[in-house]
Amino acid sequence: MTDSDSLTILLAEIAAADSSTKMVEAVEKLAQARLEAAIPNLITVLGYNNPGAAVAAVEGLIEIGTPAVKPLLELLDGYNYGARAWALRALAGIGDPQALDLLLDAAENDFALSVRRAAARGLGTIHWDELSPLADLSSAQAKVIAILVIVSQDHEWVVRYAAITGLQELAIFSIISAPDITRQILTHFDRLVDTDDNLAVIARIWLAQKEIQTAINEVLTQQPTLEPAIAIDWQTTLAKLYARKRQEQTHPEGDPHKFRELAAAIFRGE
Repeated sequence: MTDSDSLTILLAEIAAADSSTKMVEAVEKLAQARLEAAIPNLITVLGYNNPGAAVAAVEGLIEIGTPAVKPLLELLDGYNYGARAWALRALAGIGDPQALDLLLDAAENDFALSVRRAAARGLGTIHWDELSPLADLSSAQAKVIAILVIVSQDHEWVVRYAAITGLQELAIFSIISAPDITRQILTHFDRLVDTDDNLAVIARIWLAQKEIQTAINEVLTQQPTLEPAIAIDWQTTLAKLYARKRQEQTHPEGDPHKFRELAAAIFRGE
């Protein structure tokens, strides 16, 4: 059976799906086939009102990889913010630098928090070694840091949370090649701990500091002669997190509003 025949059969299953569950199953089959010819169809699924099918389509597009990037950029739905958010998740999962300009613009300017959130996380997954020409690396990373610093002060806490994730990944990538970037990001984290009033965001900053410290330790294990002068005061962040939690104890024990945002973040596994 040719790829064309397989695609015809798989698309027929999607067209025949008469329930949400069957739609998800049909899209999963299409995604698992990893057919480049199915890229436009998978992108179309991102606009369906079916999160399960969208997740399957995103995973399929990520598995296809670089060939899916240009179609995702060209077929991005400017009117359906849900589809845009899913598309940006796919681009983030692929990590191709071709999506950099789109991610920068979406993170800073899109009206939909789900899109800004997806873009902020995507800026942390760029495969910098694939940037062409590599001479543009410093300039591109400077733009990413500038935007993520802005986004880390977004009025929506989930967007700020995503920006911390993106900054963490860039800080880890830069430990050896550009330690000044790592220091810059850590300094920004210290400022955010003092200004952000959301427990989930502060907890994410603490985790980012821990992950960066772990990465530094691994680098030093592999290259003992390297001495990156990078100080990380994650203990202070943890102390501030506990202090904020004590402040929230004005709510009676068991109050459903207590730590609701932190619980939501944990539930999503972020």
